[in-house]
Amino acid sequence: MERIYLDNAAATPMDPRVLDVMMPYLTTAYGNPSSLHYFGQQARAAVQTARSQVAHCLGVKGEDLVFTSGGTEADNLAILGFLRANFPDGGHLITTAVEHHAVLRTFQALEQKGYDVTYVPVEADGRVTAEAVAQALRDDTVLISVMYANNETGMVQPVDAIGALARQKGIAFHVDAVQAFGYVPIRPLEQGIDMLTVCSHKIYGPKGVGALYIRHGLQVAAEAYGGPQEHRLRAGTENVAAIAGFGKAAELLEAERNDRVLAARRLTDAVYERLIKGDARFHLNGRRNHVLPNIIDFSVDGVDSAILLIALDLQGLAVSAGSACEAGAVEASHVLQAMGIEEKWLRSSIRLSVGKENTLDEIKRAVAIIGDAVRKSRGESL
Repeated sequence: MERIYLDNAAATPMDPRVLDVMMPYLTTAYGNPSSLHYFGQQARAAVQTARSQVAHCLGVKGEDLVFTSGGTEADNLAILGFLRANFPDGGHLITTAVEHHAVLRTFQALEQKGYDVTYVPVEADGRVTAEAVAQALRDDTVLISVMYANNETGMVQPVDAIGALARQKGIAFHVDAVQAFGYVPIRPLEQGIDMLTVCSHKIYGPKGVGALYIRHGLQVAAEAYGGPQEHRLRAGTENVAAIAGFGKAAELLEAERNDRVLAARRLTDAVYERLIKGDARFHLNGRRNHVLPNIIDFSVDGVDSAILLIALDLQGLAVSAGSACEAGAVEASHVLQAMGIEEKWLRSSIRLSVGKENTLDEIKRAVAIIGDAVRKSRGESL
C-alpha cells in the first residue's frame, strides 16, 4: 500500500539536509557545550550557529532567544516566567477561547492561583477581533496571549492589530506562533510582540526542540534551577544535535517559504474545490481566507471523525481528527465549540494539512479515498 501523509500540522518529516547537519553531533562531535576544551567548544559553536539561524528567520537578535524542549515548554516559560518575574501576586490576563492547550491549560492553572483570566470569544470563522481584545482590557491587565494561527482550523489571528494595542497600553504580549512559523513571515519587533514561541518539528526539523523569543529588557524568571545555560532561563545541558537541526530547518524555511506557501495553497485549494465546495455533506470549519495555506479543516455530516480516521488509515491515508494533542479524547473540539459550530458537525471534524513533499496526484487520490469512505460510513452506494 502506498501511504499518503496529510498530517503535517502535527509533525513534518525531517528534511534530509537537516539530518545531515545533525549527524556529527550524534556521533563524533559529542562534547558538552559548557566544556572549555575543543570538543565542548565545537558543540557550543553549533548551538550559537543555530541560535543565529533561528533569530535571523525572525528578524531578532540571537541573544534574545532561549532554546527549549518544544512549543509547550516555551509557552509555559513565557507565561509563567513573565508573571513570576513581574506580577507574582496576581493580575488580569487575556487570552482567547481557541488557544492550544499548552496555553489554555496554563491559564486555567493560573486561575487556581488567584489570577483573573478573560477568555475572549472568537467570531464564527474562528478569528478573534482586536476590538474584542480591547473591550476585555482592564486597568489591572498585565498580559495578553494570542496564538498566531490556530492548530486545528489554520485561521490566522489579527496579531499586528493586537500587538499595536498591547504596545499602546504598555501590556506584555505573548504569541504562540508554532503553527504559523512555517508559512507566515514573522517579525516580533515590528509587530509589537514581546514573547514569541516557535518550534522545530513543524518546519521539517527534529522533534523535542523549540525556542522562545523574549524582547530585550523584558524580565522573565526561570522555573527550573541548575546551570547557567540559555541565559539562566533554561538550565540543563543543551540538546546540541536537535538545536543544530532546528537552526538548519529555520535557514531552509527562510530560503524556501514563498515556494512552500504557493505549493501548499494549491493543494488545499484542490481539496476544497474537489471535495467540499457545493457538497452539503461537508462543512468547512473556518474560511479560505485569513487561513494558513497548508491546513483545511472540515466536518462530515453523519460521520464520527474517529471512525472515519480509522477507515482512512486502513486505506493508507493519514489525516487528523482535529488536534493531534487531543487525538485520544472523546470530547468535541474546544475550538469548534468556541466558533459556535452546530452540534452535528462537532464530532465529525477532519484536518488535512499538507507539506512540501505532497503532490497534486496525492491530493486527487486522497479526495477519492475520503469520498469513498464518507459514502460507506453514511450507507450511500459507492
